[in-house]
Amino acid sequence: MSLLLLLMQLGMLVASAAAGTDRDALLAIKAAVSDPSGKLRSWNDTGHLCQWPGVNCTAGRVTWLDVSGHGLTGTLSPAVGDLSHLKVLNLTGNGISGSVPASLGRLRCLTYLSLGDNAFTGVIPAALGNLTAIEVMFLDYNHLTGGVPEWLGSLQSLNNLGLTNNSLSGCIPPSLGNLTSIRLLRLGENLLEGGIPNTLSRLPNLRVFQVYTNHLAGEIPPGFFNMSSLQEFSIDDNGFHGELPVDAGARWPHLQNLFLNENGLTGPIPPALGNLTGIQLLMLGGNRLQGGIPDALSRLPDLRIFQVYGNRLTGKIPSGFYNMSSLREFSIVDNGFHGELPAGAGARWPHLQNLLLGNNGLSGPIPASLAMASSLRILSLANNSFTGHVPPEIGRLCVQYLELGNNELTATDVGGWEFLDALTNCSGVVGIYLNRNKFGGAMPGSVARLSPELQGLSLAFNRISGEIPSGITNLVGLQTLDLTSNLLTGEIPEGIGQLKNLQRLRLRENKLTGQVPSSIGGLSQLLSLDLGNNLLNGSIPPSIGNLKLLTQINLSGNKLTGHVPKQLFLLPSLSLAMNLSDNRLDGQLPQEIGQLVQLATMALSGNRFSGEVPTELGSCQSLEFLGLDKNLFIGSIPPSLSRLKALKKLNLTSNKLTGRIPPELSQMSGLQGLYLSQNGLSGGIPAGLQNMGSLVELDVSYNHLDGIVPMRGVFANTTGFKMAGNGELCGGATQLRLPPCRRNNSIRHHLMFLKIALPTIGLALALFLAMLFALLWCRRRRRSRIAADTTTRSVLNGNNYPRVSYAQLAKATENFSNANLIGAGKYGSVYQGILPLKTKGSFEVQDVVVAVKVFHLQQIGASRTFLSECEALRRVKHRNLINIVTCCSSIDAEGNEFRALVFDFMPNYSLDRWLHPSLLDITEGCALSVIQRFNIAVDIADALNYLHSSCEPPIIHCDLKPGNVLLGEDMTACIGDFGLAKLLLDPGSHGLGNSESTIGIRGTIGYVAPEYGTSGEVSTYGDVYSFGIMLLEIFVGKAPTSDAFRDGLTLPEIVGEAFPDKIEQILDLALLLDEELFSGVMSSSQERLCVTVYDCLVSAIRVGLSCCRQAPCQRMAMRDAAAELCLIRDACARACGQ
Repeated sequence: MSLLLLLMQLGMLVASAAAGTDRDALLAIKAAVSDPSGKLRSWNDTGHLCQWPGVNCTAGRVTWLDVSGHGLTGTLSPAVGDLSHLKVLNLTGNGISGSVPASLGRLRCLTYLSLGDNAFTGVIPAALGNLTAIEVMFLDYNHLTGGVPEWLGSLQSLNNLGLTNNSLSGCIPPSLGNLTSIRLLRLGENLLEGGIPNTLSRLPNLRVFQVYTNHLAGEIPPGFFNMSSLQEFSIDDNGFHGELPVDAGARWPHLQNLFLNENGLTGPIPPALGNLTGIQLLMLGGNRLQGGIPDALSRLPDLRIFQVYGNRLTGKIPSGFYNMSSLREFSIVDNGFHGELPAGAGARWPHLQNLLLGNNGLSGPIPASLAMASSLRILSLANNSFTGHVPPEIGRLCVQYLELGNNELTATDVGGWEFLDALTNCSGVVGIYLNRNKFGGAMPGSVARLSPELQGLSLAFNRISGEIPSGITNLVGLQTLDLTSNLLTGEIPEGIGQLKNLQRLRLRENKLTGQVPSSIGGLSQLLSLDLGNNLLNGSIPPSIGNLKLLTQINLSGNKLTGHVPKQLFLLPSLSLAMNLSDNRLDGQLPQEIGQLVQLATMALSGNRFSGEVPTELGSCQSLEFLGLDKNLFIGSIPPSLSRLKALKKLNLTSNKLTGRIPPELSQMSGLQGLYLSQNGLSGGIPAGLQNMGSLVELDVSYNHLDGIVPMRGVFANTTGFKMAGNGELCGGATQLRLPPCRRNNSIRHHLMFLKIALPTIGLALALFLAMLFALLWCRRRRRSRIAADTTTRSVLNGNNYPRVSYAQLAKATENFSNANLIGAGKYGSVYQGILPLKTKGSFEVQDVVVAVKVFHLQQIGASRTFLSECEALRRVKHRNLINIVTCCSSIDAEGNEFRALVFDFMPNYSLDRWLHPSLLDITEGCALSVIQRFNIAVDIADALNYLHSSCEPPIIHCDLKPGNVLLGEDMTACIGDFGLAKLLLDPGSHGLGNSESTIGIRGTIGYVAPEYGTSGEVSTYGDVYSFGIMLLEIFVGKAPTSDAFRDGLTLPEIVGEAFPDKIEQILDLALLLDEELFSGVMSSSQERLCVTVYDCLVSAIRVGLSCCRQAPCQRMAMRDAAAELCLIRDACARACGQ
């Protein structure tokens, strides 16, 4: 008996000690977190731990710990691993950070682990692989990094695994196919790459499979289409391609949700999807599907959401869809559907909330029966060809968003506005968008009686006349009011200042009169004010200085007078544009103008400003465009303007400026256009201007300049250099046909003295050295000519390349006249010419416009460049590589060697001219569109992929930059200038050190790969780096050598700092000013467009950053970059309806 008592006492002692261990562990967990709500206050030494909130025990040991949703912050103590009997641990919905403790791996009894919706970081600890009893593991919505662990496949009891919304990277491990008990597998919203392993398609019990929003690619494994257990299959927002099987859906009896959106799927929609009798959500949008919508889909009994937006579908909407009473959303936006909506459309849609038919080819009248869909919240019929009046019944629907823009709808004073009258009885209307129709007559007074909750109202680009109703100021909820381009007259209502929530006020291109209301200064939330091109008079109210959030203002094209109030120049928020041009403003610009340090565009041209150009303008460090032309400025050009390192265009034309052109302007390394004509400038042209590599246009016409015209840079191109009306200029390039400069008499006398004083022996020595040099030179020329002739014969082999002579090329280019010069570089000049050539496939001769590149053989390295281009171009044939017509190795009219290449003429010149154009009024949006930029990027990527992967041996370009990318008539991009191209001797290797030659490797500063400066050895990775830099430049709009990058920072570093959450801060200004993309008008379709395009830009910049990483081995392969850009481009094109 005593032994039994002893054993019982010993057991009680052990149990007490174990309970003490659990208590210590819980108190350590409490000590490591902050508990703002006091939910763990009773965790102390006074009460029994099994009675603590969130704690359950079995036999005195903690088996259940649930403190979810308590708002805890801090870290998770490693002491949690001491709760050795714990079966359930739930910390979901807190703010716990730090790493996941490895000590969790000691909890061998644990079956349920949920750490979701916290802030855990680091990798998933390998110790969790010891949790052999685990059935549920949720780590969703944290900041975990690293890969999805292979060892997860060994947890045979696991039936629910959630890793959604982390930063996990790498591939999905095939070992997850060993989880035969798994029912739910969530891997969405990560950075996973590669494909879906086939092993996962053999999981017998899988019900929910989510891998949405990753970087996955490839085809969908066929086995998934045979998984009868599936209830949800979500792979949207990835890069999957290929066609859906014909029988897709035939073996998914339990499927309820199918998410295939935003991929690259092609082919038709399989009619077998009509077998999904339990389907509720069918999402096929954002792909490249073709054909029509199968009728079978219109018979799915439980279908609630149907999305096929952003595909290439055509035909008519199957009639059965109009009878689907289960529908909540029907979205076919951005396709090619045509036909009319039937008269009864809407009668059998009692639950339909979103009807999205925008951007198709639908026509005919809008049926009044749509009003019978009484649950509608969004009605989007924009960008179609609907005609006639909008039925009054539509107004009685009281939708939140009514989007009818860009159709052919009409209204007049006689009728057609009744629907708007009906909308005045609706309290929940948020957005009404009627822009780009044929609405006419006076603006109905009912506009003023719309809901005060209305946030967006757009009637832009119609034919509406009359005055703006004064009652419009009752719409106090308005954030955007856009009445652009109508026939409105009268004055802007003074009460406009009552719209305190207004962010965008656009009244441009009307016939408004009167003064700018001072009450506008009360719109404290205003971001954009556009009153341009009206008939406004009077002065600019000083109250505009109260608009502390204003980013752009356009008052151009009015009749405004007086001084510009100083308050306008004291708005630090002005960052996009200030356009006051073409008014009657006068006076001197105040010193406060230097406070606009964030402003990118300042247009003050066409006024009566006088006095001197303020030196304080040099403080406006963000300026890219400065227009002060057509004013009355006097005095000299302030040298302080040279501090504007980001400036691309400076226009001082048509003023009364005097004095010399400041030499300091040559320090503006990013300047592309300098316009100084029609002033009173005197003195010489600063020689330093010829060293400005960025300068492509210089106009100094009609001044009093004299002296020598420099020879290089912009002065070598008469299309970019204009100097008429200056009688004393001399010298310069021969094409300018200026008189030679007279030499100074004292210099001539001194030279004569030196000639006489030279010793005879020195003259003899010079003659000897000259003869020796001539002999060596002749030998070298002979060898070079033999090499060139050999290459020329190789290029000209066969009948594909016609032979041309020097005389033919001289005739074609009008004797290489400066008028035909379209570009010049170190090794050659390019001329436009017309050659009589046989058309392809026939014997007919026609005059063909060509580009003739004449090599400067006197320049060391030019001959080698000619040979490199010949060797590279004879090996390639691709739509995105410049096509060689023929070449010429001959003797010119003076007996000198002559070498030239003849290419197809590219009428839109180089990409560099478009990214940094010579004549760009950014406020008018004259720039590359976002789709054009994507198309160009894809063209370049395809060409490089061809050079690297399809040529034998592979070719490395070595000098990729926007100046070497030429644009055809349809803006197709072609890579040119293969003068530095290299051939890889080992086609199977793309590492460093396998080029044919590494001697004299050169590229262009800013684009050349960093390893070229150390090892000097070329590789395909070098081209990838240059492509990455150029891809960033295409969307950022700044060259890598721009002075905007100060303090040693590079373009990738600047972009990397802003990526991904702040890229709007570094995007090209021309993109941000594209009203079609980023207008701020909050219609749901435009909001989706803005978000989609923005996401595409983020994805493209991610590719660019991946391509220009410092370590070559970390850069993307060109084939991967090309494939990913193609998918991004297609997604953007769908969003933009192209």
